[in-house]
Amino acid sequence: MGPARTDLAAVLTTTRTNATLSWLLLGFVVATAVGNSFFGDPLWAGFALVVACVLALPPIALATRRAMIPWEVALVATLPVFAHSLPIHPLIGQLTTYLSVAALALVVAVELHLFTPIQMSVGFAIVFVVVATLAAAGFWAIARWSSDVLLGTTLVLDPAQTTLEQERELMVEFVASALAGLLAGLLFEFYVRRNVRPGKRLP
Repeated sequence: MGPARTDLAAVLTTTRTNATLSWLLLGFVVATAVGNSFFGDPLWAGFALVVACVLALPPIALATRRAMIPWEVALVATLPVFAHSLPIHPLIGQLTTYLSVAALALVVAVELHLFTPIQMSVGFAIVFVVVATLAAAGFWAIARWSSDVLLGTTLVLDPAQTTLEQERELMVEFVASALAGLLAGLLFEFYVRRNVRPGKRLP
C-alpha cells in the first residue's frame, strides 16, 4: 500500500469522517423509505425505516452524533435496501431481500459489539448473526402475510400458486436468508471484529 492509499485509509477511519459518511448513508435509507412510501410500497418503506432507526440508535442512546457504526457496515446495510427500490430483475430483487435482512442482523451485531459490554466468541458471533437473520426473515414473512390478509396484496398468498408452491418459495427464502446471514456473520468476524478499532472510529 502506497502513501496515498495509507493517507486515504487514515482519513476514512477517523471518528469525524466515519460519522459523516454513516449519517449520509442513513439519509439515503430515509430517502428510500420516503420514495417507497410515495410509490406505493409501504412494506419496504417500513423496512427501510426500521434499518434507519437501528442505524440511528447509538447516537440517540449515547447523545452524540459521532457514535455511528463503521461506514462500511452502514454501506452494506444501505445498498440492498436502495437497490430493491430500483426497476431490476425479480431474481435480483429477491436477492436484495435476503441481503437486506442479513445486513440488518449484521448492524445489530456490530452495535452490540461496539457500544455495549457484550463480548462474543468467534463461533457465537457467526451463529448470532445467522439466527438474527432468520428471526428477521421470519418477521418479514409475517409482515408480508399480514399485508396479504389485511390489504389484499399477493406477496405470499398468490392466487396463481398452489399452497405447496407458496410453502416451497417460503422455505427457499428462509434457506437463502440463512446463507446470506452466514456471509454476514463471516464478514462480522473477519472484518469488523479484527479490523475495526473502536478507539479510532468512536468518540
